[in-house]
Amino acid sequence: MPHRRTSSPSASAASGDGSVTLQMVAQAAGVSASTVSRILNGTAVVSEDKKQAVDEAIARLGFVPNPMARGLAGGRTLSVGVVTQSIDSPFYGVALRGIEDELDRAGYTPMFVSGHWNASEEARCIEMLRSRRVDGIIVLTGRLSDAALKQTAKALPVVATGRRLKAPNLFSLDFDNFEGARLATQHLISLGHQRIAFIAGNTEHPDANERLRGYRAALEAAGIAFKPELVAPGLFHEESGMLAAERLLDTRQRFTALFAANDQMALGACLALQRHSLRVPQDVSVMGFDDLSMSRYSIPPLSTVHHPAYELGQGAACAMLCMLRGEKPVFELPHPRVVVRESTASPAGAHAASSRA
Repeated sequence: MPHRRTSSPSASAASGDGSVTLQMVAQAAGVSASTVSRILNGTAVVSEDKKQAVDEAIARLGFVPNPMARGLAGGRTLSVGVVTQSIDSPFYGVALRGIEDELDRAGYTPMFVSGHWNASEEARCIEMLRSRRVDGIIVLTGRLSDAALKQTAKALPVVATGRRLKAPNLFSLDFDNFEGARLATQHLISLGHQRIAFIAGNTEHPDANERLRGYRAALEAAGIAFKPELVAPGLFHEESGMLAAERLLDTRQRFTALFAANDQMALGACLALQRHSLRVPQDVSVMGFDDLSMSRYSIPPLSTVHHPAYELGQGAACAMLCMLRGEKPVFELPHPRVVVRESTASPAGAHAASSRA
């Protein structure tokens, strides 16, 4: 009986359906099999013509790579762990989509886990992801210490958002929350508001502290005294914004504008104002932060600070792919900008909030 030749490990590993092999793609494209493999893995440095030839051969032959086998052949699983804090967060959901879209284009699969703003839970998530042999880990903000992130980066690439951190095998991305909050407060001041209430975020979150600092800096620059009684704590969700606005109204402190440290709290605050027969913006101007999609469709549409959630996720994924190719990431988030909608206006002729509370 004649000996039947079997396909090579690299061919069978890369072939999804067993009929079209990596070598067949290479032959059709006029390149080596190793070049095809590197292009599929996102690690090739080749001309655009060669890449196009490979893409056309893959499409023509109907080649479907086997991601797991492809990764194992190159010592990788082609998966990236992503530690978020809350999968159902409107803000982080958009960031996760940015990560997923960018990784998918490169043939990588994200593995999403939630740390729930708990350092020990985040550490457990990272250990679980490492046990799954992910090629790298993206950490979206969170409470894990800088030292713990640096330690993780000794074993595999790490991208961390919401931080300014430098270490080998680690890249960080941070949005200028201070400047965003300063611009938001300055917008209200430019309309003529002097008594501006503020709903702060959880003080254990660095971005919340930066937004409070930006609010205070804008007041100081305008010569407006900071009044602690016009600041109420919140927890970044709608209910906490509603309760914070209720507390502000209960103090009988007068204010003509309210700035909330995120859109969700701003929308909750709008409900509290409405229940006290206060109109937005005729009686109280309301400002948010993040520019969530829901803010465009609230009544009235919410003025806010654009926080590029999708670009944050996309940038984190791009940085990770760069590191996996052995390259140094170069990526900066856009500067914050105010998006003016219908929830802010001049206080001229308007009643202060406490007059109807």
